[in-house]
Amino acid sequence: MKRTRVFHFISHFDLGGAERVAANIAKSGNGKIEYHVVEMMRGRSDYSRQFIDELRQAGVVCHRAWMPDIRWHFVLERITALLFPLRFLWLWLRWHPDVVHTHTELPDLCTVAAFSLFPWMSKSCKVVRTIHNNCLWTGQSRLGAVCERFFIGRKANVAISQSVRKSYKSRFGDDTPIIYNGVGEIRQKCYDALVEDKVNVVFAGRFEKQKGISVMIEVVETLATDGRYHFHVFGDGSMREEVEGRLGGLPNVSVRPPLFSLSSYLSSFDFMFMPSEFEGLSIVAIEASMSCLPNIINSCPGLEETLPYDWPLKVAGNDKAAYLHLFREFIPSCRREELGNMARDFVRSNFSIEKMQQGYEKRYLAKL
Repeated sequence: MKRTRVFHFISHFDLGGAERVAANIAKSGNGKIEYHVVEMMRGRSDYSRQFIDELRQAGVVCHRAWMPDIRWHFVLERITALLFPLRFLWLWLRWHPDVVHTHTELPDLCTVAAFSLFPWMSKSCKVVRTIHNNCLWTGQSRLGAVCERFFIGRKANVAISQSVRKSYKSRFGDDTPIIYNGVGEIRQKCYDALVEDKVNVVFAGRFEKQKGISVMIEVVETLATDGRYHFHVFGDGSMREEVEGRLGGLPNVSVRPPLFSLSSYLSSFDFMFMPSEFEGLSIVAIEASMSCLPNIINSCPGLEETLPYDWPLKVAGNDKAAYLHLFREFIPSCRREELGNMARDFVRSNFSIEKMQQGYEKRYLAKL
């Protein structure tokens, strides 16, 4: 019996919540589906190699890109999209995918380019598109409008949270179904660079404005003289120089590149710090809760959905003074273990990885 062949399109084999979602779906182990993951621009970090190894060990076929992952005013992204139809034609002739599942804007743009140039592919290859973010097509509104007409016309859209669904309907008028991102429980191991006799706080994410980097820097700088805390900052991105320049020399901070398999070390830390301005639905936040790691968050769309309504470690409006109050007054006397158990119970009941996998696989088969 022929297996259904599903191609996931991702930006790159590298750090990213959408990439992790694609990997978690592709690793479902469903013998009736053959999964492939295709990157649009070539990831080139140590994380990239480990990510690809993880997928291959799970039986997922990985397709590398040749276009370097360099971001400059959307120029290389648009060149990638213009060239991708020819690359996809070769993949289509070689593998004959039944479903293409696209994640985030560059893969979305490449998908629209390929199916617009070769519309006959639509007869045998269907499209599913996950909307991972509340804010789409920043700086590319005209291209975005073209792409959204394509996905809405094919009823391809799936939102990852209520906040994403509401944002999308408000802007584009289409009401999408929701499949929540799922996370499985991961065997934990000890992170060997913890600082003894300190409260070890972890920040992990892209060094981009959306992640609240400026607020994170200000809070950590202000707490530089507070001997109770040590901050472990993992990540990379366009604001890396600012992060390293302002935090790199402080005694209460360790700044490091992205940590592969971060989710397996989360229980080593005492708290996570996530001052994001917005999220689609944060996988890292869910993984932290699954590991009983209490999360200090900005109460923004896509983050507040990952924790109970009455969560005490959330701040409105990314207010620096409120974060400092938590660190100076609340956290030293709170019952950390109770908070961790409260968070874990919430995500166990709301964000099952099996439920996510089954939801998407049901959607693939319904498309055929």
